Amino acid sequence: MMILRLTRSFFSRILQLAHSASGHEPSCGLEPACEHSKPAGPDDIAGGQAVIEGVMMRHGNRIAVAVRTPAKDIVIKEQDYIPFTKRYPLLGLRVVRGSVTLVEMMILGIKTLLYSAEIAMPEGEKKPQGWEIALSLCMSFGLALTLFVLIPAYCFASLRDVIENTILLNIVEGLIRLGIFLTFLSTTLLMADMRRVFMYHGAEHKTVFAWEHGQDLTVDNIRQFSTRHPRCGTSFILVVLVISILVFSLLGRPDFLHRVAYKLMLFPVIAGISYEIIRFSGKYKEKGWVQAISWPGLMLQKITTREPTDDQIEVAVAAMKKVI
Repeated sequence: MMILRLTRSFFSRILQLAHSASGHEPSCGLEPACEHSKPAGPDDIAGGQAVIEGVMMRHGNRIAVAVRTPAKDIVIKEQDYIPFTKRYPLLGLRVVRGSVTLVEMMILGIKTLLYSAEIAMPEGEKKPQGWEIALSLCMSFGLALTLFVLIPAYCFASLRDVIENTILLNIVEGLIRLGIFLTFLSTTLLMADMRRVFMYHGAEHKTVFAWEHGQDLTVDNIRQFSTRHPRCGTSFILVVLVISILVFSLLGRPDFLHRVAYKLMLFPVIAGISYEIIRFSGKYKEKGWVQAISWPGLMLQKITTREPTDDQIEVAVAAMKKVI
């Protein structure tokens, strides 16, 4: 049971890793903390992700994870972290920085997930062993590869003789991938622990919104904001879907193995382009045409975010105050 629970959590985190990378790149240089009550400019970005019974926030070169314990206390872990895009200028170039940030935040996301699971674990429950964590990670990546690469590529290869138009064929494959993703998201709503993660996800978005609007980070101020944010990785996934259809339409109608190889090789490029689009939409979110193209992603966030309770907002605020 422990392995299955870890696999489910890791698999969910792999799907949510885009949430961590889509526009949450630190932007305050190398100072210990930016100490801004609101963003210093359009490139001053804060963000984070939901973890088990908590929230991770990131801003500047600061990361803080706040977790609610079974005793109802809030435990906070802080750390300085200079991302690779700041350490190595070449990795900070546009398009390149997207895939780098994606991988970097996936690693940080898994680490914070394990930390939050340990803090939120009820007293007396057995901690997972190293081999259980390793096996669960392998199973999670294998499941993600199967569902979102192998199965769509097999469907693409099988439909080559049925659908003559290459663009239409790529659209059909993209819809198959989207259907698999939506099916998974729908099943998570049946899990009580995942519903709580989605509530913390909403608390994170509300808190970021309040900071972006220069509001004092109080529960009353934060409660009024939306749980749906334009830089969220749920929107990022839809952008990846559209960009992949456009890119793969240029590559003809390869067989199954070549299709899989192209997907794996071009993923950094597609992720990088998608990252820049999400960053752009977040910067100009007040523009009507940006709101229009962001609408599908915001609607999808009705699944991945839920209205948080006041005590969940308090956890998000505790993390946020440590990084701004």
